[in-house]
Amino acid sequence: MIDSPSASDPSARPTPPQQRVRVPLPQSAPYVTNTLIGITVVFFLLQKFSIVLWGYPLSFTNGMDWLEYYGARINEFIQMGQVWRLITPALLHGNLPHIFFNMYALLSMGTSLERYFGHRRFLLLYVLGAFAGNVASFLFTTGFSVGASTAIFGLIGAEGVFLYQNRKLFGSEARRALGNVIFVAAINLFIIGSLPYIDNWGHIGGLVGGLMFTSFAGPLWQVEGNMAGYSLVDKRPARDVITGSSMVLLVFGALALWGMMR
Repeated sequence: MIDSPSASDPSARPTPPQQRVRVPLPQSAPYVTNTLIGITVVFFLLQKFSIVLWGYPLSFTNGMDWLEYYGARINEFIQMGQVWRLITPALLHGNLPHIFFNMYALLSMGTSLERYFGHRRFLLLYVLGAFAGNVASFLFTTGFSVGASTAIFGLIGAEGVFLYQNRKLFGSEARRALGNVIFVAAINLFIIGSLPYIDNWGHIGGLVGGLMFTSFAGPLWQVEGNMAGYSLVDKRPARDVITGSSMVLLVFGALALWGMMR
């Protein structure tokens, strides 16, 4: 004979099975992503028109157009105090395939990340990734460089941290998605990055910048609601976004200052 648990003992009552609920993801049009693509395309057209209107700036610029001459990452000019060159290269591109693949990557990743991060935090992530990447390029490469890939690698790093920090919500999908992020980063760094004329240090810097920022400032989702419905709420305090931004600016700003004083 087996004694049944007492009905008056709450600890002895069977635990009801956990139910899985479907929670809608945040829905928002990717205004910032589309605007960044539009601005970058306009700058590319201006690059080409500048050549048609005024030719090439100088014989020693190796085929640079006028916007590249005044906005590319050129170490000598940065050391002279032209610090805007640590941001403006993300708006410029060398040729049509260069801008096509970068804008395709921005559209693919930015559409979802902007929905997760929100418009302002996503824009901050993009700019900080570009800044970190161009600082690393300034420190460890020569010549000149342009392209939005510094910022895009910031998005890759941000997506990896976001998936890891919210892995309990995504369940088994998080592991697959995180593995895909690592695979994409590895392919770009170790295979594509080994090709000539690829600024791999810029990619590494952008990746580190995105990792740093999102570690402090990335969304921390929590499910809230009742039987009437559930929603995702970002529990990341606003002050953490300031902390994450400050960390990237301080670290890479100090590195840029050191590079200018060498």
